[in-house]
Amino acid sequence: MTEYQVYTLKNGIRLAHRQVSFTKIVHCGIMLDIGSRDELANEIGLAHFWEHMAFKGTQKRKSFHIINRLESVGGELNAYTTKEKICFYASVLDAHFEKAIDVLSDITFNSTFPEKQLEKERGVILEEMSMYEDSPEDAIQDEFDEVMFPSHPLGNNILGTRESVGNFKRGDLDRFVNENIDTEKVVISVVGNITFKKAIRLAEKYLSKVESQKHSKKREKPAKHQPKFIEVQKPINQAHVAIGIPAFSLHHEDRIKYYTLIHLLGGPGMNSRLNVALREKNGLVYGIDANYTAFTDIGYTSIFYATDKKNLKRANNLIQKEIQLLKNKPLGALQLKSLKDQLMGQLAMSDESNQGFMLLMAKSLLDLNRIDTLEDVFSELEAIQSSDLQEMANQTLNWEEFSSLTYLPN
Repeated sequence: MTEYQVYTLKNGIRLAHRQVSFTKIVHCGIMLDIGSRDELANEIGLAHFWEHMAFKGTQKRKSFHIINRLESVGGELNAYTTKEKICFYASVLDAHFEKAIDVLSDITFNSTFPEKQLEKERGVILEEMSMYEDSPEDAIQDEFDEVMFPSHPLGNNILGTRESVGNFKRGDLDRFVNENIDTEKVVISVVGNITFKKAIRLAEKYLSKVESQKHSKKREKPAKHQPKFIEVQKPINQAHVAIGIPAFSLHHEDRIKYYTLIHLLGGPGMNSRLNVALREKNGLVYGIDANYTAFTDIGYTSIFYATDKKNLKRANNLIQKEIQLLKNKPLGALQLKSLKDQLMGQLAMSDESNQGFMLLMAKSLLDLNRIDTLEDVFSELEAIQSSDLQEMANQTLNWEEFSSLTYLPN
């Protein structure tokens, strides 16, 4: 598989490209360095609202024409919003690549936010909120952000609140888009059997006419974390628990070491320390995982699980015990090798997801101004020593600094 290539248009928009010869599908997306953390206090949920409304009409297309343009040829068109990014993306047969670029550029930069569609989509988003509220395993993850980042945009729910979504007007969307788009912080990413030359030609055709824009808004870093312990009564059968602690940002030099440590503790494998301790040995949970989420200026580690209310204390004691073991007992040579092999295998499999790599290229270029190859990451992993992980655990995983949010059955 060839390495990536980058091309910059005169307006600052960058094209990230990787040609893959053994597929008929091309994945492409436009990612903007704009997310829910860029909202003002009266704009909570506006970035996500924009993502929805982008599909509802442009200067030359109505909603049906946007949806039908790619689906009529077997393609898919989608979007998502995170705390720091908005992305519009598509997957089509390579014969229809130009149609995908046309539609993506249109909904990203030419949306008109029709008033009639705005009222309909408001209802859709309110239903989306209800769906998450009915699922405690989803709701606790959103609410835990507020515990970790109180009174800060990173702590706000990406969907917004019922009140904020109920009050948004067309002018709010126009203003938010105009105040936040910076063409030097926009990347169009392409992975498929498309030559770099063709990708450049079509990027120039559909994106060079986008007017160059810059903004000077700066993201405010959250205040120093103060541990909190919150319990909420809910009409549920199990207790749901979230515990977490601040962690390194995307730019920290030890990010890969820390990611490796958290993977060992509670990664997706059934052999993670927490899964073995709480599920395999004691039967306390159906599943438990630890996640490391890194933003541009801060990060955090979170652990989520659900269990019978009577088992809460025992489960938390086992988690604390596993964290203490990471601090006290270094990995043996075979354990360290197994950990690295597992991580490299999982990373290699994710690298084979062309859509996933397309999205990763865009995000990496926006956040780091580079795209690390799989070999680069493997090299960093190979250099990690057992002592590095033990030192990292002692430096970062202090139990008294963890916050927790617990949903208790009422």
